[in-house]
Amino acid sequence: MNPANLPFDSEAMLEGLRGWVECESPTWDASAVDRMLDIAGRDMAIMGATIERIAGRQGFGGVIRARFPHPKQGEPGILIAGHMDTVHPVGTIEKLKWRREGNKCYGPGIYDMKGGNYLSLEAIRQLARASFTTPLPITVLFTPDEEVGTPSTRDLIEAEAARNKYVLVPEPGRADNGVTTGRYAIARFNLEATGRPSHAGATLSAGRSAIREMARQILAIDAMTTEDCTFSVGVVHGGQWVNCVATTATGEALSMAKRQADLDRGVEKMLALSGTNNDVAFKVTRGVTRPVWEPDAGTMALYEKARGIAKSLGAELPHASSGGGSDGNFTGAMGIPTLDGLGVRGGNGHTLEEFIEVDSLVERARLMAGLLATLE
Repeated sequence: MNPANLPFDSEAMLEGLRGWVECESPTWDASAVDRMLDIAGRDMAIMGATIERIAGRQGFGGVIRARFPHPKQGEPGILIAGHMDTVHPVGTIEKLKWRREGNKCYGPGIYDMKGGNYLSLEAIRQLARASFTTPLPITVLFTPDEEVGTPSTRDLIEAEAARNKYVLVPEPGRADNGVTTGRYAIARFNLEATGRPSHAGATLSAGRSAIREMARQILAIDAMTTEDCTFSVGVVHGGQWVNCVATTATGEALSMAKRQADLDRGVEKMLALSGTNNDVAFKVTRGVTRPVWEPDAGTMALYEKARGIAKSLGAELPHASSGGGSDGNFTGAMGIPTLDGLGVRGGNGHTLEEFIEVDSLVERARLMAGLLATLE
């Protein structure tokens, strides 16, 4: 099977992808994510897959698991793992409308990571239309909560990965047309400041502002960043009435490191910030964590397979470890051969200028089809 001979059509792929992108699916809106999963499930059912819906938990949407017909159904095979949640609130489509400008196509979540998910299904579809039976059975798992650290589905992803020989993750490709063979470790933290209320006009000095302490700690957290371990505060809430000294303020912070030991030291530093200053208590608790994924022999062998396929298609395929965690962190850390960053090229993820490079749809779909057709 030569993937170069499969009749992929970028315009047809865009037409199908548009319905996915215009079905907005922000993580915190479970019903919106479920609507997106319904669309993907229907598309895969038409392709002949057996669809299982797994109920969500912790307030998140559900999960779809699709198993495609295969003579070896039930034996270890290939898992394609992707998330259908995005960071864009419902209504973003009015600001980031679907539009095509030359080789760029824009839309919320098109780059991270609906484009990659869609091209993965197109690869399966084209192989089936060619009446080609892959050496291994294929399972697709679409999840609802990756953008917030995968708190509700990590166990499902790891369990499904353990039943398979390989994991392919169609997160966005690298700008150099590369793929990802490792991911940095990431830890999230919950921050809480508790002060003492007073009337901000009549008795200001009697109060102790939780907002003031949170602001002080934000600067301290940012100042902890080094080349080995970064720290940032991305969410802050505080106060309720402007005429009251704020009693509470909450926030969320994130730390990332290339090595697990560096992240472990960063976690210690963050937890050590807990304490009381000027009668305001500050508490740091650890949230969800992604372990460091360092490439092993299995992952590198999988990469070499992909590199050979890309070369046969006339393209170079560099590789590197990447920041910005993914669910590949989990499967790679388990020691299961994992290849990440197999999705579209593009840019400006998580912004109102998110786009894909249209020609990468077919290029990456051919690469995915080549992997599915040769992994054994």
